[in-house]
Amino acid sequence: MRGFTLVELLVTLALIGIAAAVVLPFGALTQTRAKEAELRVALRTIRLALDSYKAAADSGAIDKPTGSSGYPRNLDLLVTGVPRSAALGFSATPMVFLRRVPRDPFADEDSSLPAAQTWNIRSYGAQPGEFGDGADVFDVTSKSDRVGLDGSRVRDW
Repeated sequence: MRGFTLVELLVTLALIGIAAAVVLPFGALTQTRAKEAELRVALRTIRLALDSYKAAADSGAIDKPTGSSGYPRNLDLLVTGVPRSAALGFSATPMVFLRRVPRDPFADEDSSLPAAQTWNIRSYGAQPGEFGDGADVFDVTSKSDRVGLDGSRVRDW
């Protein structure tokens, strides 16, 4: 009768265990790297939309109230759009800067929280690193305290 000995089975099991111990951390690293890439794309997208809104306000394409910075009051305004300036001709179509507000990939997994609330928001007149409710949205950062794979805090990106 031919079969495997107990020693052969234990050696095989040990080799499979070692292989699994090597592969599992690599999977977690890959997942973290993907989330970091998603965060960088989301930050770039939001910041580009904020800059486009500001450029439209400064050029007169949309109305800018006197004394305002020219940045949107909130992130949702980038999605819902703003009426075009009457000075440039009437258009019933609002000027929209984003299709949707991206979620912070490192935000809590609570999907009931609106995407716009997953970000730290900095107003135009606020000091660097000072976040909170203000008159407008000048910049956004992640709320996460995680340290990225490059050693920097993701909230500093």
